[in-house]
Amino acid sequence: MTPWPTPQQLRYLLALAEHAHFGRAADACAVTQSTLSAGMLALERQLEAAILDRGAGKRVVFTTLGREVVERARLAMAALTAVVETVDAARAPMSGPLRLGVIPTVGPFLLPKLVPALRVAFPKLRIYLREDTTERLLDRLAGGGLDLALLALPCACGGAEALQVARDDFVAALPAGHALAALDVVPVAALAAEALLLLEDGHCLRDQALQACGFARGQGPAGEGFAATSLHTLVYMVAGGLGVTLLPRIAVEAGIAAGTGIELRPLSGTGTYRTLGLAWRPDTPRAADYRAMAPVLAGVL
Repeated sequence: MTPWPTPQQLRYLLALAEHAHFGRAADACAVTQSTLSAGMLALERQLEAAILDRGAGKRVVFTTLGREVVERARLAMAALTAVVETVDAARAPMSGPLRLGVIPTVGPFLLPKLVPALRVAFPKLRIYLREDTTERLLDRLAGGGLDLALLALPCACGGAEALQVARDDFVAALPAGHALAALDVVPVAALAAEALLLLEDGHCLRDQALQACGFARGQGPAGEGFAATSLHTLVYMVAGGLGVTLLPRIAVEAGIAAGTGIELRPLSGTGTYRTLGLAWRPDTPRAADYRAMAPVLAGVL
């Protein structure tokens, strides 16, 4: 009988699949690169299977079998995580470590208020944070690397269970002196004719902004030649007169546009908001705990 992989070996495998780099995967696992490399080699010998394409040089390339093993490893680690969660939930609800993932268009603006509120509501909870794009957070959630994710909905959440918590309106951000700034409320349809500045691919807010302005996914607006990696960069691009954009109200209320001179106006029309929500693995025994966090999040918003 083929010996079973250890949880540590599966951690190495999943870290390597996520980071596609031995050094970064080793850092994520808090081990040396040589330790992780030796662990992967031992796993291949143990399974008598080629998981990595060793002929690809320094690049991390998985074989066809290796990619399937990665997916199976995600399920296995999620199941092992559920075993521990079952015990923790029975011992003391709303206590112990909580690994929370947050998307970049929410984290910097909401967490300064949310984390203290969670500490007051659940003093025995220890929260560890990770900021990343929706797709990567959901991958880590499915693989057991995260317990909970704070996302913008709707999203392609895979098998995760999602709970809508609160609405976050979009605000039109315009250069100083822009013609639309003369309006008290800007019709969202009017932005379709403008140079619309967006976040780069991978950020869910990009697709939501396109949809709000009437563009189909993948259809290019007038400002398609420019893209930003963060909302702060978008604000400075608007201030520089490169175009207009949509900002989430939580970012505006956190002062993202302070001192930039840009004009902010509410929007009218359909689809001028996003919904913030929580997502977790459907098989987790801590689902009741996560649902108990929703009122705290809604209260902060």
